[in-house]
Amino acid sequence: MISRPDPDEYAPYFGRYIAEAGSADPLVTLREQLTTTAAVFAAVDESRASYRYEPGKWSIRQILGHLTDAERIFSYRALRLARADATPLPSFDENEFMQFAEFDARPLASLLEEWRAVRRASLTLFENLGDDALRRRGTVSGGPMSARALAWIIAGHERHHLRVLRERYGVESDA
Repeated sequence: MISRPDPDEYAPYFGRYIAEAGSADPLVTLREQLTTTAAVFAAVDESRASYRYEPGKWSIRQILGHLTDAERIFSYRALRLARADATPLPSFDENEFMQFAEFDARPLASLLEEWRAVRRASLTLFENLGDDALRRRGTVSGGPMSARALAWIIAGHERHHLRVLRERYGVESDA
C-alpha cells in the first residue's frame, strides 16, 4: 500500500490530482485503470478518435497520448526521487509535447497498446519500491515532491482526463 502523501510532499498545483485520485491505495487504482481506462478508449470508434469538442482542444487520440507521455514522465521522476537523486527535475510543457507528438497520425489501438505498456511498467516500478524509497523527496518543477506523491498524481491525473472525456467529449467512463 502507498499511503497518501502529506501536503508538504508536493507543490500545491499537484494537489488537485492527488484529490482526484480518491482515497484508495493508488496501486489499486492504477491496476483498476489498466482495465477501466483501456475499456473507455477501446470503445471509441476509430472514426471518432480525432474528435475535438472545440477548435484548439486536444483530440481523443491526443488525450490518450498525453496520458502516456505524462505517466512516463511522472514515473521517471518517481524513479529518480526513489533512488535519492538530488538533481532538480524540470517541468514539462504538455502543449509543446503535443505539438510534435503526431498522435492523430496513429491508430487509436496503437496508442492504447503503448499506454498499457507504460502502465504495466509504472505498476512494476511502484510495486517494488519500499516505504523509504517512496518517501524520498526532491525538487520537481521547482517545488517539493516525493516518489509516493507521484503514484497518487498518476492515478488522479488520469481520472481528471477521463472526467473531461465524459463531460466534454461524451465518452462514457466508469473511472
